Amino acid sequence: MKKQLSPSRCLIALDIDGTLTNSKKVITARTKSCLLRLQREGARLALASGRPTYGVNPLACELRLSEYGGCILSYNGGKITDCSTGKTLFRQQLPQGAIPRLAALRDELSLELLTYEGTCIVTENPENPYVQKEAAINQMEVRQISSFADYVTFPVTKCLMVGEGSYLASVESYAAEQLGEAFSVYRSEPYFLEIVPRGIDKARSLERVLHQYSLRREELIAFGDGFNDISMLQYAGIGVAMGNADERVKRAADRIAPSNNEDGIAQVLEGLFPPPDPSA
Repeated sequence: MKKQLSPSRCLIALDIDGTLTNSKKVITARTKSCLLRLQREGARLALASGRPTYGVNPLACELRLSEYGGCILSYNGGKITDCSTGKTLFRQQLPQGAIPRLAALRDELSLELLTYEGTCIVTENPENPYVQKEAAINQMEVRQISSFADYVTFPVTKCLMVGEGSYLASVESYAAEQLGEAFSVYRSEPYFLEIVPRGIDKARSLERVLHQYSLRREELIAFGDGFNDISMLQYAGIGVAMGNADERVKRAADRIAPSNNEDGIAQVLEGLFPPPDPSA
């Protein structure tokens, strides 16, 4: 970028799994220290994840977003929460009539389907290994329901179809075609097929956040590793793909960081915003 960035005029957007957290699903000490320092210097953080809000909250607390004025973009940007006030700044639900269509498509493709209700994941098959993966990632209880179409009558921001990765890749385009223009369908992990309202992605939600904070697109630094991060990497002033990202994600980025197991976020941010020299 031509203009030097300042922490006080900067929004740092962070995907969580495979980016902010390492392979053990924790934020390393170096990365945490770096992010806390930059917030003290005026930067704002946005945790942008496919996770439900409940699954992001513990990391937002760990990074003290409520104290420093950060926000959570959960459900791939389908909901934006101001951590300082707890208020919802934006939310969009799946269109009316979506749930029976999703349940029928799930049956046709022999996949499993889940969504979120409060602090729980709801699904017909709680023992499915990919349902269990989602539960473990978000530290959420899984509640078994007898009929997804009959039970899920409340507003839903995101559903997740889950299954074996190579099979899910083979049916992704078909699922998107069958659901039509009212939906966005894409994989966040090889075994997770995200289903959100059309027009919901991390870039569009970050645009809303930038407006809220009176910041410009050029003042956005975004880090990610997954297919659902491509939009924000392309949109950001500096889009950073992690070293562990898929090659398609790396091609969408301005630069490549070391992996999530090598403090990739901290290494890039320390280069952009060097810590004070203690000997000075």
